Amino acid sequence: MLALYVHLSTYLTYLATRPRHDERGQASAEYALVLLGAAAVALLIVAWATKTNLIGKLLDAVMGAITDKVK
Repeated sequence: MLALYVHLSTYLTYLATRPRHDERGQASAEYALVLLGAAAVALLIVAWATKTNLIGKLLDAVMGAITDKVK
């Protein structure tokens, strides 16, 4: 009976402490998800900037300020 208990206890300890799944490639998957998120945000910003023309106005103001200081 003691041998059965030791065997069962050892087996259950092994099941509890063994690695449950392989994590190779996890960092690559996380990196790919971060890149997809950054690309989505960049696309939203580009769509907003082209729709509102605020970037063009900003660049015109900056160039105007630079040319005013040169004169």
